[in-house]
Amino acid sequence: PLSGVSLWAQPPGAQVALGDRLVLSCAVAAGTGPLSFSWHREGSALPLGTSPRLVLRHLGHNDSGHYQCRVSDGDSVAESDPLNVTVL
Repeated sequence: PLSGVSLWAQPPGAQVALGDRLVLSCAVAAGTGPLSFSWHREGSALPLGTSPRLVLRHLGHNDSGHYQCRVSDGDSVAESDPLNVTVL
């Protein structure tokens, strides 16, 4: 089974100046087989991306919020803790 889905941001702390870019990365501590990734923002059903990295460019105030990485191995799904992104 999948476990240990972690999420980190560049810049660290996920505090980004208006108009700057943010890179979110997702990693899995344990899991086998082909993994599929999807990125979600609170309240949004559509995924923002489907790779282990999500690059957000030219951030605006409406990009603030909680982001999560969801990983599936076909049998089970695991999610990272939500990361709070703040656009300053």
